[in-house]
Amino acid sequence: MTIRHVHIFLSVCECGNNLTKAAEKLYMAQPAVTLAIKEIEKYYGVNLFDRIGKRLYITEAGKQFREYALRISTLFDDMEKGLKNWDSFGILRIGASITIGSQFMANYVEAFNKSYPNVDVRVLIDTSDTLEQKLLNNELDFVLNESSVHQENLIAEAYMEDTLAVITPARQPFYSGQTMTKEEFKKHRFLLREHGSGTREVFEQVMAVNNMSITPMWEAMSTTALVNAVIHGLGISVVPRRMVSGPLKKGMIYMAEVEGIEFKRCFYIVYHRDKLLSKSIQSFINLCKCYELDYPIPKYNGLF
Repeated sequence: MTIRHVHIFLSVCECGNNLTKAAEKLYMAQPAVTLAIKEIEKYYGVNLFDRIGKRLYITEAGKQFREYALRISTLFDDMEKGLKNWDSFGILRIGASITIGSQFMANYVEAFNKSYPNVDVRVLIDTSDTLEQKLLNNELDFVLNESSVHQENLIAEAYMEDTLAVITPARQPFYSGQTMTKEEFKKHRFLLREHGSGTREVFEQVMAVNNMSITPMWEAMSTTALVNAVIHGLGISVVPRRMVSGPLKKGMIYMAEVEGIEFKRCFYIVYHRDKLLSKSIQSFINLCKCYELDYPIPKYNGLF
């Protein structure tokens, strides 16, 4: 059993348990892929797939083998990148959820580049769910996320507190400094971030704690789109407070309180539990943890 067998097995899984597609992806003949799977099964004395008709269905043993295979493949890939690029400048692959990516990431990378000018920092800004999957596939070294993790193989370290704000149009019947009851709050038209985002997850957790159910009339991946909709009087929203400092200061929107409800959360540094944290990764992580102490807190300067 070799790392080649591991990669072939994982490719079959990634291709929907389809040997033909896996063979095409690996530029191999299908019989060679079939042989590799049979060699693994013979070596361990288990069936990784049930063969029913012309289709393969992964077994419980196959699912367990896949968990080990993913960890082995991740460690092997890390070793390959680390040793082959030992004397090179290196690449850092960072993921960020949309709020952190738009609000903080540019500041983090700018500060990091001053100490590590030769490290190639590559950033992916996407939804929390997508970022978690890419960590599991070793497509990212670590992630800065707005919510904790949903996968047991991932570790999440809280590194910064954040507050969400209830924002309303700057027009009647709303007013600056308004405090709503829960009953008043839930009667409004809501404009919310999409499912899978950290902001939406926090909102729904708070609503669940307060036995409230909200169905939004708008959903968007863009906080800017939501704020613009609020400005035009289409409803209210719950968004990161730092991201609306500009419109609030200009009087384009109001911020409201809700009796008995606070929308607070933490930002998290997330990485695979088997990930070898290189010196550059550790340095970037430490920069994020200490950023509020060493640098001014960034404010969103987007146009609305």
